[in-house]
This record gives sequence, C-alpha cells and structure tokens, in this order.
Amino acid sequence: MQIPVYLITGFLESGKTSFIEQVILEGNFVEDEKTLLILTEEGEVEIEEELLEQYNVDLIVVEDKSEFTVDFLKKCRREHRPQQVIIEYNGMWPVSEFLNMQLPYRWELFQIVSTVDASTFQLYMNNMRSLMSEFLSCTGMAIFNRCDEDTDLSYLIRNVKVLNSNAELIFEDVNGDILDPGEDILPYDVNQPIIEISDDNYGTWYLDALDHGERYEGKDVIIKGMVFRSQNFEEDYFVPGRMAMTCCADDVTFLGFLCKSKFASRLKNKQWVRVTAEVKLEYKEEYHGIGPVLYAKRIEKAVKPEEPMVYFN
Repeated sequence: MQIPVYLITGFLESGKTSFIEQVILEGNFVEDEKTLLILTEEGEVEIEEELLEQYNVDLIVVEDKSEFTVDFLKKCRREHRPQQVIIEYNGMWPVSEFLNMQLPYRWELFQIVSTVDASTFQLYMNNMRSLMSEFLSCTGMAIFNRCDEDTDLSYLIRNVKVLNSNAELIFEDVNGDILDPGEDILPYDVNQPIIEISDDNYGTWYLDALDHGERYEGKDVIIKGMVFRSQNFEEDYFVPGRMAMTCCADDVTFLGFLCKSKFASRLKNKQWVRVTAEVKLEYKEEYHGIGPVLYAKRIEKAVKPEEPMVYFN
C-alpha cells in the first residue's frame, strides 16, 4: 500500500499551520489512520497537543535543514509507521531539493499545496521571486488567504498561471471564507466567430485559452506571434507566440500554442507571422494533457510589434 505524502509549502506566517490544523479537524486526510506531521519551521500558530492525540497524529519538529535527510525520513517511517504524511516545508528551502529526494519505501508524493498571504504576494514576488516561483511552479493547489476588497484577484491569477497553468487557485478572505473570482471581463468579444487578438491582448488571450479553451473551440482566431520550431515537434507543427515577463527580467518565458500547417517547414525561427487559425482542443504530449491546438488557415508575414514582450503585473 502506498503512503501518501502531502507537502505544504509557503513562506513563514503564510498560513501553512492553520491550513494543516483545518485539514486535521475536517478529517480530509487523516480519518482514523496514523498520520505523521513533520514541521520544518515553527510559526506563530501551534497545533494543540490534544488535537494531535485526538486525531492520531504524531508530530516531529526539524530544527535544522541539515537534519532533513533521506535517512531521517527512513527513520520516521520505521519508528512511526504512518498511513499518511504531512510535511510543513520551510519556505526558505528550495522545493526542488525535496522533489529530488528519494522518499522511503512506499512513500509517494501525492499533492503539493501552497499557502500565500495575498497582502504580501507582490512584495515577495519583487524581492524573493526565485523561491516564490519555485514552489508555485510545482504546486497542485495555491491558497491565497487574507484577501480583502482591495485585493486584485486577476493580478494573482495572471502571475500564478504564467508559472503553472495547471494550478488550482483558491481565494479566502480574512475570515477564511472562500471568494469567487468571477468571470474575467475580456477586452474582446469571445462570441464572435472570428476573434482578432491585438498585440496588447495577447497575454490575456493566452491565459484565458488555457483556462477556458472551450470558449474558443471551433472558432477562428487571428494572432500575431514569433515563430518557434523544434525538431521534437510533430511534422507540420510550429508555435506562434510571444516572450513574456512577470515582474523581473530574470523570469522570461515563451507563451504560445501548437499550430499545424503544411507550410510549417518553410517558416524560420524568430520570424514574425500573422496567423488565422481554427482552435481545437486536443491531447498533446507537449501540454501533458488537453489544450488548444491551432489549425492554420492563413499565415502571413508580419512586422515585429513595437512592444513584442508580454508583461504580467
């Protein structure tokens, strides 16, 4: 039987311990089984011993990063024999180091959950972006807590989705109530049979097509993008896209969808084109799932925009 491991990431005082306490109280993970809870940092909130005893939770506190090793985890397995493991991971430790660890026999990473204080998100993104980006890029669920009426939910969504399009996002107010981000108001009419995307709206279209591909399926879109071709692509495929930056110049990525055309082999990398294509949702290995695929109807040479970069801020 596999032992599920839940990794809870986030910076100090981002709400990790409160989230774990809530999970224990609701019985979502633990039920009547033995749970091992490993804390790698101690914040302001502490879980009461009575609660741990009531729900059959063994608690271990790691005092120093040097103690958190494969041998340590194996010792935990031998001594506690848990049916499930929750690790509150230190926000200053690279998540990649944990992902590269060989977990004990039958332990399997089941889910990564990240807690984020919405009121300090922009500050951390500006000053500690590499650490923030690392755990957000691999998380399965990001919980933004302490949202208020001034919180720009669309800003949070854009910055996470450009790092991790598959992350589930949850927003909570200061009382812990779930907020509905609502439907984004798009700067173009998605109900038209042909949707022309301006240079300024490319980033908005890309993220919306990721989340709501069904809005565009069967419709034609017109976009302007830079050609990217790879020898790993299937024959007749290329990607027309844009370079995108979030907050700092060190984090630049290429955003675009696969496009099929019999003229793909004639295109050159970094060439700018204007593509008219029908959108279909298909499974592709490059997406690791189902995503928008463009079927080109027309490809024209295009002039590089005055501002070719997409900015998310």
